[in-house]
Amino acid sequence: MFNFFKKPKPIQQNTAVLDTERIPKHIGIIMDGNGRWAKKKNLPRTMGHKAGVETIRKILKECNRLGVRYLTLYAFSTENWKRPKDEVSALMTLLVEYLKNELKELHENNVVVNYVGNISKLPEAAQKALNDAKEITRSNTGVQMNLALNYGGREEIVHGVREIAEAVSSGMISLEDITEESFKDYLYTKGQPDPELIIRPSGELRLSNFLLYQGAYSELWFSSINWPDFSEEDLRVAIADYQKRDRRFGGVKSE
Repeated sequence: MFNFFKKPKPIQQNTAVLDTERIPKHIGIIMDGNGRWAKKKNLPRTMGHKAGVETIRKILKECNRLGVRYLTLYAFSTENWKRPKDEVSALMTLLVEYLKNELKELHENNVVVNYVGNISKLPEAAQKALNDAKEITRSNTGVQMNLALNYGGREEIVHGVREIAEAVSSGMISLEDITEESFKDYLYTKGQPDPELIIRPSGELRLSNFLLYQGAYSELWFSSINWPDFSEEDLRVAIADYQKRDRRFGGVKSE
């Protein structure tokens, strides 16, 4: 078992050492490249998705070791329904199997399992597995894993607008109460810090509708590595690069 409260140690990255005081609290990852990985190996795409699950296990452990508090994984987008039905069905089955097989260990290691997105369109078995995992781990205080399922950044913003419009209409809040910060309370990531770092493997150079509101000032890190091959070392390299960047948030660099 891995210990989610083990104090992180300085990590040697070639000649650089990660600053354990500046580890991102929230990292988002677009888990891309499962199909490409399978194709290169002349395997069915479903085998790529299964290999991708193994990567989740490794990266979740490493995030805990480094002190990351939130890990949001883009697992299934609102656009992914366009994929072949057998692939979608396999993905949903894999989701249920993952939660069934991993939940005991995740719970024992204090992980909070959460989801972001509109899961009402998922198969009932998937909805039940997600809700059960969320309820069982609700009181845990370790790293929080957000599974982004039937998630789209634009859909999330529209959903938030509808929620806040209802709140205004019912008199719960006034128009003057609506600010950039208060609007975050109507997003799926309510109560969570914005991701400081968003990682996308597989060679694509776009966000693909992922955390559009929350990621306004996220540092982006792209790699040609397909997700099943993404390693703990690759995560550390991404964080090391993040730590070298000057995050000014629209201001000027301090002398």
